Amino acid sequence: MSAPHQALAVALAERRILIVSGSGGVGKTTTAAALALRAAVRGRRVLVCTIDPSRRLATSLGLETLSDRAREMDIRRFDPAEGGRMWAMTLDTKRTFDTLVERHTPDEAARRRILGNRFYKQVSSALAGSHEYMAMEKLLDLSADERFDLVVLDTPPTRHALDFLEAPERLMGFLDTSVLRWFLKPYFVAGRLTLKVATRTGAFFLKLADRVLGLQFLQDLSEFFLAFEGMYAGFKERAAQVHEVLRRDDAGFVLVAGPSALTLDEALYFHRRLVEREMPFVGFIVNRLHPAAPPSSAGRGPAPDIDDDLGERLVEVFKDYSRLSKAEMKNVARLEDETGAAPVLVPELEGDVHDLDGLHEVGGLLLGAAAAPARRGRTRARPVAAAAGRGAAR
Repeated sequence: MSAPHQALAVALAERRILIVSGSGGVGKTTTAAALALRAAVRGRRVLVCTIDPSRRLATSLGLETLSDRAREMDIRRFDPAEGGRMWAMTLDTKRTFDTLVERHTPDEAARRRILGNRFYKQVSSALAGSHEYMAMEKLLDLSADERFDLVVLDTPPTRHALDFLEAPERLMGFLDTSVLRWFLKPYFVAGRLTLKVATRTGAFFLKLADRVLGLQFLQDLSEFFLAFEGMYAGFKERAAQVHEVLRRDDAGFVLVAGPSALTLDEALYFHRRLVEREMPFVGFIVNRLHPAAPPSSAGRGPAPDIDDDLGERLVEVFKDYSRLSKAEMKNVARLEDETGAAPVLVPELEGDVHDLDGLHEVGGLLLGAAAAPARRGRTRARPVAAAAGRGAAR
């Protein structure tokens, strides 16, 4: 087993949290699920959780849907080591945000007021950064869940992979320093009538806001900020705890990239920022690589009977493939030169992965080990037969 494969294998055996990150479209979700399956087959109790709203994890597992409750997968056909089990789940941003509000709002009337606020309902599911913040919040809960030895988190596809770390800070900045909050708070504290009068006779800003947004929206907004007044400290404390968890020795980041210069540049930047933030790095995975073509087989047997036109086209295809392969390997070499870390290389597969057998095969490639042959055709992943009655994670 090569050094990069060995580093990945050790992480699966010893770490408590693995964050699989990278730019969109590089195969993060499949990689996360394949790593989780391999760790489970080797005897660990593993949860793979996606915060990708596209629900790609369900497809990779051969499922129609996947909820925000941990669902156990049937991995018995891979003959897992004793104790090896695997669960999967997806993040429900709204439900996680609601839970956080309930945790930090002991007064029942205040909880109802926040959860029923129309502006809150938008913020909790649509505001930039709320999805990533709630992913970190969920990760903090899962990291303390004794049902699981390892949590593998699939981060969302973003134009900039570092958004996963930085977006929660932007959300907290909005909640804590919003201009609207400071403008509206005095009027709302005085009551709805005062706010209504202020929008008619007060500052130009409020008059403009009333015309553009409407009084009801301004009331919802001011009520939202007032209700959150005593919650900022709790939110910030939880965010700080997450960052501490991600810096622990039993956590680690796996960066997935495609072989193109653009996605590798993204991975390089993310790696630099991880180093700056002193967060543990496990390794790079370069996915969907086009390996070098095998040496010519000329002289090893009779040449096939191919017409001249087809032969010329095949030669051009071979040349194009060779150029693509050389360019990709040049990009990979630059990645290794700049970081000193040799990546795990995964070749382009013939088709998409849509079941546990395919994930098992990918896991073999990730760890440099031969996987058992995948069964032909589509194999649906199934929950364990008695999941509801034998302690399956809920």
